[in-house]
Amino acid sequence: MTLTIANASKTYPDGTRALRPTSLTVGPGEILSLLGPSGCGKTTLLRIIAGLERPDPGSEIRFGDEDVTRLAVERRNVGMVFQSYALFPNMSVRANIGYGLKVRKVPAAELTRRVDEVLSLCRLQDHAERPVTALSGGQRQRVALARAVAPRPRILLLDEPLSALDAALRDSLRDELAAMLRQFDITAVFVTHDQSEALAIADRIAVMSDGVMQQVGKPEELYRSPASAFVARFIGNAMPLPGRTEPGRLVLKGGVLPVPETAVGSSVYVRAEDIHLDPDGPLQGTIETVSFSGGHYRLGIRDVVEDVLFATHPGRQAPSPGDSVRLRISADDLVLLPQTGHMPE
Repeated sequence: MTLTIANASKTYPDGTRALRPTSLTVGPGEILSLLGPSGCGKTTLLRIIAGLERPDPGSEIRFGDEDVTRLAVERRNVGMVFQSYALFPNMSVRANIGYGLKVRKVPAAELTRRVDEVLSLCRLQDHAERPVTALSGGQRQRVALARAVAPRPRILLLDEPLSALDAALRDSLRDELAAMLRQFDITAVFVTHDQSEALAIADRIAVMSDGVMQQVGKPEELYRSPASAFVARFIGNAMPLPGRTEPGRLVLKGGVLPVPETAVGSSVYVRAEDIHLDPDGPLQGTIETVSFSGGHYRLGIRDVVEDVLFATHPGRQAPSPGDSVRLRISADDLVLLPQTGHMPE
């Protein structure tokens, strides 16, 4: 089912513009993430798609060839998964999953068949008769997903589906969610503020800020070719390298960095994983902070630029605060953006 959004916007009675005119197409079976900070308009857009929010005049939402803009939420046949799960605590896993089918008066045999199908897809067969209160957070989220897809919705909408889970469980369920969504083969839109979640799950990502769609593309495209400093920051946490740009070089506080000839007239950014310690590197700085993150160290380095620059350092040992280090950054790893772009506070 193709989802088409045309000129969708939302203005509240007090004049607040939660969503500025937005157009977007999500292909059949595609998983799209709406990514951005709190208050950027992503949940407003999701609610407009669901029919929970009435958009401004001139907006249009289409499911396939059908205009559903003014259609009530109960007639749109959308599946919804919320961060709070919204399960019935007095029901078993099977009863929760089958609830939507029962409301639709699906015949008993068909209801049982569909519930068994999603129990298998979500690996919940062994928990079918257990009360949902006896399940872990990850298992409850799988039940919520199974309940949403059992009625075979035209569009599946997920609002911060993993945010209620602890960090370790969120990481493991993230991969499970990506696999299950592809098994369902349903057009899906999910809201998140977590770039790792969006990168891992989505076929495409729509980055939003202040009610505006900043850039839409595949995860790799947004990471390697961000359209603005905001996108570079949100997809990969890029840091600015402010200095004097000359043909083939960038003059910084800590040295002169070779850059592409095309860097003249651009603002230059770099990501922590692309900064390497190298005794022969062209840049010099001083270690200010060192934090261990399991598989790598995160180094805070001053004197390369005016602000602290962060680098990801692999290995079993790291320099100590106060140590002088030399750095190497490949020209191919730099992100070049128009000088009008700026990093938001």
